[in-house]
Amino acid sequence: MLVLGFPVGPLQANCYVLARAEGGPCVVVDPGQDAVEPLAEQLVKHRLTPAAVLLTHGHFDHVLSAASICAEHDAPVHVHPTDRFMLSDPGAALGPAGRQLFGDGITAEEPAEVREIAGGDVLELAGLSFDVTHSPGHTGGSVLFGVGTEEGGRLLLSGDTLFAGAIGRTDLPGGDHGQMLHSLSTKVLPLDDETVVLPGHGPTTTIGRERAGNPFLQELPASDAH
Repeated sequence: MLVLGFPVGPLQANCYVLARAEGGPCVVVDPGQDAVEPLAEQLVKHRLTPAAVLLTHGHFDHVLSAASICAEHDAPVHVHPTDRFMLSDPGAALGPAGRQLFGDGITAEEPAEVREIAGGDVLELAGLSFDVTHSPGHTGGSVLFGVGTEEGGRLLLSGDTLFAGAIGRTDLPGGDHGQMLHSLSTKVLPLDDETVVLPGHGPTTTIGRERAGNPFLQELPASDAH
Protein backbone atom coordinates (compact mmCIF):
# COMPACT_ATOMS: atom_id res chain seq x y z
CA MET A 1 0.00 0.00 0.00
CA LEU A 2 1.26 3.44 -0.93
CA VAL A 3 0.54 6.36 1.41
CA LEU A 4 1.80 9.85 0.57
CA GLY A 5 1.29 12.97 2.65
CA PHE A 6 2.39 16.56 2.21
CA PRO A 7 1.33 19.96 3.67
CA VAL A 8 -0.23 22.54 1.37
CA GLY A 9 -1.20 26.20 1.53
CA PRO A 10 -0.51 28.91 4.11
CA LEU A 11 -2.18 26.87 6.86
CA GLN A 12 -0.11 23.79 6.02
CA ALA A 13 -3.05 21.40 5.83
CA ASN A 14 -2.06 17.82 5.08
CA CYS A 15 -3.09 16.40 1.71
CA TYR A 16 -2.88 12.61 1.39
CA VAL A 17 -2.72 10.18 -1.53
CA LEU A 18 -3.50 6.51 -1.00
CA ALA A 19 -3.15 3.67 -3.50
CA ARG A 20 -2.66 -0.08 -3.54
CA ALA A 21 0.56 0.41 -5.48
CA GLU A 22 2.35 2.70 -7.88
CA GLY A 23 1.17 2.88 -11.46
CA GLY A 24 -2.56 2.70 -10.84
CA PRO A 25 -5.61 4.48 -9.43
CA CYS A 26 -5.46 6.42 -6.18
CA VAL A 27 -7.62 8.35 -3.74
CA VAL A 28 -6.82 11.95 -2.80
CA VAL A 29 -7.83 13.15 0.66
CA ASP A 30 -8.20 16.86 1.51
CA PRO A 31 -6.63 18.66 -1.46
CA GLY A 32 -6.63 22.10 0.10
CA GLN A 33 -5.30 25.50 -0.84
CA ASP A 34 -2.44 25.41 -3.40
CA ALA A 35 -2.55 21.60 -3.63
CA VAL A 36 -2.72 21.29 -7.42
CA GLU A 37 0.99 21.55 -8.23
CA PRO A 38 2.46 19.44 -5.38
CA LEU A 39 -0.20 16.81 -6.00
CA ALA A 40 0.60 16.73 -9.71
CA GLU A 41 4.27 16.13 -8.88
CA GLN A 42 3.38 13.12 -6.73
CA LEU A 43 1.00 11.72 -9.34
CA VAL A 44 3.68 11.88 -12.02
CA LYS A 45 6.40 10.51 -9.74
CA HIS A 46 4.34 7.50 -8.72
CA ARG A 47 2.34 7.13 -11.97
CA LEU A 48 -1.02 7.52 -10.22
CA THR A 49 -4.44 8.60 -11.44
CA PRO A 50 -7.04 9.94 -8.97
CA ALA A 51 -10.24 7.89 -8.94
CA ALA A 52 -11.90 9.98 -6.22
CA VAL A 53 -11.40 12.85 -3.78
CA LEU A 54 -12.40 12.45 -0.12
CA LEU A 55 -12.96 15.40 2.21
CA THR A 56 -12.74 15.09 5.99
CA HIS A 57 -14.63 18.39 6.31
CA GLY A 58 -15.42 21.51 4.32
CA HIS A 59 -12.95 24.16 5.50
CA PHE A 60 -11.17 25.93 2.65
CA ASP A 61 -7.67 24.85 3.69
CA HIS A 62 -8.75 21.25 3.06
CA VAL A 63 -10.97 21.58 -0.02
CA LEU A 64 -9.96 24.56 -2.13
CA SER A 65 -8.24 22.55 -4.89
CA ALA A 66 -10.89 19.81 -5.05
CA ALA A 67 -12.83 21.25 -7.99
CA SER A 68 -9.72 21.64 -10.15
CA ILE A 69 -8.45 18.15 -9.39
CA CYS A 70 -11.86 16.54 -9.92
CA ALA A 71 -12.27 18.33 -13.25
CA GLU A 72 -8.83 17.37 -14.52
CA HIS A 73 -9.25 13.70 -13.68
CA ASP A 74 -13.05 13.37 -14.09
CA ALA A 75 -13.29 12.19 -10.50
CA PRO A 76 -16.10 12.63 -7.96
CA VAL A 77 -15.72 14.30 -4.58
CA HIS A 78 -17.11 12.69 -1.43
CA VAL A 79 -18.26 14.97 1.40
CA HIS A 80 -20.75 14.92 4.27
CA PRO A 81 -23.90 16.86 3.29
CA THR A 82 -23.66 19.17 6.32
CA ASP A 83 -20.38 20.61 5.00
CA ARG A 84 -21.26 20.59 1.31
CA PHE A 85 -22.18 24.30 1.23
CA MET A 86 -18.57 25.24 1.98
CA LEU A 87 -17.42 23.87 -1.38
CA SER A 88 -18.96 26.84 -3.15
CA ASP A 89 -18.97 29.35 -0.27
CA PRO A 90 -15.76 28.87 1.75
CA GLY A 91 -16.13 32.16 3.58
CA ALA A 92 -19.41 31.07 5.15
CA ALA A 93 -17.56 28.91 7.66
CA LEU A 94 -14.86 31.39 8.63
CA GLY A 95 -16.81 33.64 10.95
CA PRO A 96 -16.01 37.34 11.48
CA ALA A 97 -12.48 36.71 12.77
CA GLY A 98 -11.67 34.36 9.92
CA ARG A 99 -13.02 36.75 7.33
CA GLN A 100 -10.90 39.53 8.76
CA LEU A 101 -7.81 37.31 8.70
CA PHE A 102 -8.27 35.80 5.24
CA GLY A 103 -10.52 38.42 3.69
CA ASP A 104 -13.47 37.71 1.43
CA GLY A 105 -11.25 36.95 -1.54
CA ILE A 106 -11.30 33.16 -1.14
CA THR A 107 -13.56 31.81 -3.85
CA ALA A 108 -14.37 28.27 -4.91
CA GLU A 109 -16.80 26.25 -6.94
CA GLU A 110 -18.45 22.93 -6.26
CA PRO A 111 -16.98 20.00 -8.22
CA ALA A 112 -19.12 18.69 -11.06
CA GLU A 113 -19.88 15.39 -9.31
CA VAL A 114 -20.54 15.46 -5.57
CA ARG A 115 -21.34 12.27 -3.69
CA GLU A 116 -22.71 12.79 -0.19
CA ILE A 117 -21.47 10.40 2.48
CA ALA A 118 -22.73 9.43 5.93
CA GLY A 119 -21.43 7.65 8.99
CA GLY A 120 -21.48 3.91 8.47
CA ASP A 121 -20.79 4.11 4.74
CA VAL A 122 -18.10 1.92 3.22
CA LEU A 123 -16.46 3.39 0.12
CA GLU A 124 -14.76 0.99 -2.29
CA LEU A 125 -12.36 3.19 -4.23
CA ALA A 126 -9.16 2.47 -6.19
CA GLY A 127 -8.99 -1.03 -4.74
CA LEU A 128 -9.19 0.27 -1.16
CA SER A 129 -12.04 0.14 1.36
CA PHE A 130 -12.72 3.27 3.42
CA ASP A 131 -15.00 3.21 6.47
CA VAL A 132 -16.78 6.53 7.09
CA THR A 133 -17.41 7.70 10.66
CA HIS A 134 -19.32 10.93 11.29
CA SER A 135 -17.39 12.93 13.92
CA PRO A 136 -19.05 16.35 14.37
CA GLY A 137 -17.38 18.95 16.56
CA HIS A 138 -14.84 20.80 14.45
CA THR A 139 -17.58 21.19 11.86
CA GLY A 140 -21.02 19.67 11.65
CA GLY A 141 -19.98 17.47 8.74
CA SER A 142 -16.56 16.33 9.93
CA VAL A 143 -15.82 12.67 9.23
CA LEU A 144 -13.09 10.14 9.90
CA PHE A 145 -11.90 7.77 7.18
CA GLY A 146 -10.57 4.39 8.27
CA VAL A 147 -8.70 2.10 5.91
CA GLY A 148 -6.89 -1.19 6.38
CA THR A 149 -3.40 -1.95 5.13
CA GLU A 150 -2.25 -5.12 3.40
CA GLU A 151 -0.12 -5.85 6.46
CA GLY A 152 -3.19 -5.92 8.69
CA GLY A 153 -2.80 -2.49 10.27
CA ARG A 154 -5.31 0.33 10.30
CA LEU A 155 -5.00 3.95 9.23
CA LEU A 156 -7.27 6.76 10.41
CA LEU A 157 -7.53 9.94 8.35
CA SER A 158 -8.73 12.19 11.16
CA GLY A 159 -8.98 15.58 9.47
CA ASP A 160 -9.19 18.31 12.11
CA THR A 161 -10.87 16.10 14.70
CA LEU A 162 -7.63 14.76 16.19
CA PHE A 163 -4.02 15.96 15.96
CA ALA A 164 -0.80 14.82 17.60
CA GLY A 165 -1.16 16.29 21.09
CA ALA A 166 -4.21 18.39 20.29
CA ILE A 167 -7.72 18.47 18.82
CA GLY A 168 -9.41 20.71 16.29
CA ARG A 169 -10.84 24.09 17.25
CA THR A 170 -14.57 24.33 17.86
CA ASP A 171 -15.10 28.11 17.88
CA LEU A 172 -15.83 28.58 14.17
CA PRO A 173 -19.36 28.49 12.72
CA GLY A 174 -20.60 24.91 12.80
CA GLY A 175 -18.21 23.96 15.57
CA ASP A 176 -19.51 22.53 18.84
CA HIS A 177 -17.22 21.67 21.76
CA GLY A 178 -19.70 19.28 23.35
CA GLN A 179 -20.06 17.40 20.08
CA MET A 180 -16.29 17.29 19.72
CA LEU A 181 -15.85 15.69 23.14
CA HIS A 182 -18.60 13.19 22.34
CA SER A 183 -16.97 12.31 19.00
CA LEU A 184 -13.61 11.82 20.68
CA SER A 185 -15.14 9.67 23.41
CA THR A 186 -17.29 7.47 21.23
CA LYS A 187 -15.56 7.43 17.84
CA VAL A 188 -11.84 7.89 18.55
CA LEU A 189 -10.99 6.43 21.96
CA PRO A 190 -12.52 2.99 21.22
CA LEU A 191 -10.03 2.47 18.35
CA ASP A 192 -7.04 0.15 18.76
CA ASP A 193 -3.87 1.70 20.14
CA GLU A 194 -1.94 0.57 17.06
CA THR A 195 -4.15 2.58 14.70
CA VAL A 196 -1.96 5.07 12.81
CA VAL A 197 -3.48 8.56 12.71
CA LEU A 198 -2.96 10.73 9.64
CA PRO A 199 -4.19 14.14 10.86
CA GLY A 200 -5.29 17.23 8.98
CA HIS A 201 -2.33 19.23 10.30
CA GLY A 202 0.97 18.26 11.84
CA PRO A 203 2.79 14.94 12.22
CA THR A 204 1.49 11.40 12.13
CA THR A 205 0.69 9.75 15.46
CA THR A 206 -1.14 6.72 16.86
CA ILE A 207 -4.27 6.27 18.92
CA GLY A 208 -2.21 4.74 21.74
CA ARG A 209 0.15 7.69 21.83
CA GLU A 210 -2.76 10.13 21.96
CA ARG A 211 -4.61 8.12 24.56
CA ALA A 212 -1.54 8.27 26.79
CA GLY A 213 -0.36 11.82 26.18
CA ASN A 214 -2.99 14.03 24.55
CA PRO A 215 -4.28 16.32 27.32
CA PHE A 216 -7.61 16.82 25.58
CA LEU A 217 -8.30 13.09 25.58
CA GLN A 218 -7.11 12.66 29.14
CA GLU A 219 -9.55 15.32 30.31
CA LEU A 220 -12.53 13.32 29.09
CA PRO A 221 -14.69 11.85 31.89
CA ALA A 222 -13.73 8.27 32.63
CA SER A 223 -17.24 7.09 31.81
CA ASP A 224 -16.92 8.54 28.30
CA ALA A 225 -13.51 7.07 27.60
CA HIS A 226 -14.58 3.43 27.64
